[in-house]
Amino acid sequence: MEFKALETFIWISRLGSFRAAAERLNTTQPSVSSRIAALERELGTRVFDRSGRRATLTRKGRDLLRYADRLLALRNEILTAVADPAAVQGTVVLGVVETIAHTWLPKLIERVAQTYPAISLELDIDISVNLRERLVACELDAAFLMGPISRPEIVNLPLSNFPLSWLASPKRGLAGRTLTLDELGRVPIITFPRHSRPHMDLEALFHGTNVRPRIHSSSSLATIVRMAVDGIGVCALPVDIVRSELQRGELCVLESPVLLPDLYFTASFPADSDSFLVHAMCDLAVAVAKEFDSHK
Repeated sequence: MEFKALETFIWISRLGSFRAAAERLNTTQPSVSSRIAALERELGTRVFDRSGRRATLTRKGRDLLRYADRLLALRNEILTAVADPAAVQGTVVLGVVETIAHTWLPKLIERVAQTYPAISLELDIDISVNLRERLVACELDAAFLMGPISRPEIVNLPLSNFPLSWLASPKRGLAGRTLTLDELGRVPIITFPRHSRPHMDLEALFHGTNVRPRIHSSSSLATIVRMAVDGIGVCALPVDIVRSELQRGELCVLESPVLLPDLYFTASFPADSDSFLVHAMCDLAVAVAKEFDSHK
């Protein structure tokens, strides 16, 4: 009985179809079907009911799932305790927000190459809202995003905290002044997309006041920075991601008693993840994030 067949069996049970499992495992549907057929021949019983639109577990399949989970968890323990990191192979599908991609992600990639040289990374850079949906749908192995994800099936490990600063182009003429909430509300504000935590925090800032700011939103961090540099409005971003613009004088930090909550990031992954690679990747990310924070 091969671990690859058991892993395929588990992914079909999670995703509900052979096609989805094939996409998740980066293989073909005939290959997935072949693995399950071999597994069923070895066991002498059906583990999936294929009569409906979804592949559902049979009674024997439900029994097998308990053992398969335990076997893969035990394999994880063996790899952690015994395996040479240089010999560990595989691919991790990792979702990452732009804030981390623009700060310590390159250091993490370097650390992965040093520690697990045979591991490949498949990176998906996106906003937290989309990464959260994809992680819950089992389309990602793990995600570094604005967290935590408050779901019992998701584990959240704390990563970096990024304080936000009000920033604008010097051409706006706002430097050297202490801006009140009312004054900030008279200037267009550029922020993350609607339904993101920074956008909601910004709306909450002005809730209950007579100030109705004009808010421009973008899912692209680079676009937010570009709009601020062009003088379209002010933005609230971590200083760490605009150091080049600050050094060139394209942006300046504004003085204001008006504060927004820090951006809080987590390494989030399914609680039932049996992948040694996922756990190893998230542990490395926690270590790299701590190093980054200590050098701020």
